[in-house]
Order: sequence, then C-alpha cells, then structure tokens
Amino acid sequence: QVQLVESGGGLVQARGSPRLSCAASGRTSSSYAMGWFRQAPGKEREFVAAIRKSGGGTYYADAVKGRFTISRDNAKNTVYLQMNSLKPEDTAVYYCAAAPSDYGLGFVGKYDYWGQGTQVTVSS
Repeated sequence: QVQLVESGGGLVQARGSPRLSCAASGRTSSSYAMGWFRQAPGKEREFVAAIRKSGGGTYYADAVKGRFTISRDNAKNTVYLQMNSLKPEDTAVYYCAAAPSDYGLGFVGKYDYWGQGTQVTVSS
C-alpha cells in the first residue's frame, strides 16, 4: 500500500515556474514507477510525465515536452514535477500516481495508487 500526497500547486502567472512535489509513504516509492497526470474541467485525465523506478528513464506528453521535468529522490520517497513556461492551458488538477511496472506509463490503467491532486491555475 502506498499513500501519495501532492503539494506545490496554486495560482501562478503565465510563464511562471512552480515545482510540484509528491511525497510517498507506506511501501517505498523506489518499488514503483511514478507518473504525473492532469485533469482540466470537463476533460479526461491525461498523461503529463513519468519516471522509471530507478529514475533512469523519463517520458513526457508532447504538450509539456521541453517545459516540464520529472525527477525523483528515492531516499526522500519524493517525486517532483518542475514546470516552466506555464501557459493558461496548463490549468488543471495535477495528480501523482504510482505504477508497479516500468512499462505503459502513459496509461491511467497502469497505475495502482493515486494522490488526491493539487490544483494549478495559470493566469494570463
């Protein structure tokens, strides 16, 4: 069992650079690949970024590639999402999730555990 708690969201100016954190408790996060997803009002939850268990591979949605960076500190059981050059269309609730496998990380169904989400609102 893993519990995930996101933090770092809020109201941000366009072109801002906030960092989201996801703290894991319970079974150590190094046993899981980790991902970030987001959901805007009226839209389905979509993949943002993922990182393999060891941190040796990262994956990004085209919409955020080059602007967002996912990283993890297994010693702290924490995963981060550095968000740069934010746009109003990045406004969403951002969710952290844990997957038992390093494969298929772009798909919601591959993740067993989810955080409660943190709102990020980008003002123009």
